[in-house]
Amino acid sequence: MHLLQALCQIPAPAGNEAPLTEFLLRYIDQHQAEWDTPPTVLAGGEFQDCIILIFGTPRTAVFAHLDSIGFTVRYGRQLVKIGGPAVESGYRLVGQDSQGEIDCTLVVDEQTGALSYDFHRDLDRGTELTFHCDFRQTATTVQSCYLDNRLGVWNALRLCETLTDGIVAFSCWEEHGGGSVAYLAKYIYETYGVHQALISDITWVTEGVRPGLGVAISLRDSLIPRRSYVERIRRIAEAAGVPHQLEVEGSGGSDAKELQHGAQPWDWCFIGAAEDNVHSPHEMVDKRDIESMLALYQVLLREL
Repeated sequence: MHLLQALCQIPAPAGNEAPLTEFLLRYIDQHQAEWDTPPTVLAGGEFQDCIILIFGTPRTAVFAHLDSIGFTVRYGRQLVKIGGPAVESGYRLVGQDSQGEIDCTLVVDEQTGALSYDFHRDLDRGTELTFHCDFRQTATTVQSCYLDNRLGVWNALRLCETLTDGIVAFSCWEEHGGGSVAYLAKYIYETYGVHQALISDITWVTEGVRPGLGVAISLRDSLIPRRSYVERIRRIAEAAGVPHQLEVEGSGGSDAKELQHGAQPWDWCFIGAAEDNVHSPHEMVDKRDIESMLALYQVLLREL
């Protein structure tokens, strides 16, 4: 969990993923010699703050978004949401502007719902604020802000250790409308002919998806993947004996939106552990679901 804790502690709200991108590039450079198959690393330039790792002869691409939710400082101490963070007066927010480090408090107007901050000075407009990271774990759970989607990134990085043939793509902006997967998918499809994808992201604990019962394979959210592709994944998961649950939702989305809406014929499936306390400083995931998530990705990248 040391790697996951390090990932959660790096501020990277949508639009400012660069600090996390730089961390990943250093991590990949330091560890790829230990991996079964050192990848080709594509980053910078036309890929902006995204990273693509190419292993062997790829058949499947894994997408994991780097960014998190957060807040942008507006005028007169106002805050604007980045994505859809949970809001509650008293949440501890951190950041940095031209005058130094920031450690302030979120204030929610009880009547209007307007957001502001409590701090001893005014902050530079445009400054990004994120939840203070209080990383906690027990024998069975891990709890922190930004497990969505640092846990999806962790899963993808751990997958790299044993990956022989495949692509791992780290994307940006997912929490605030997306935008990067469109050009990543186009490049991957046109360059490598890959058109099947897995979305390494975190979903929700609901009345039908419970913590500790295995990773969730999503049959649908606000979009519907091609059923024949999802059924292939289900058969592989069942044959491998990896604990998993089936998720059916009518809302929500992920990087898959850009795959489905794109011009290339991508198949996709969202597969991720479920978290409680979504988009808050206290997101919590069962460690058994983390283990089954990584195990299923390892099997699928071999067999799909």
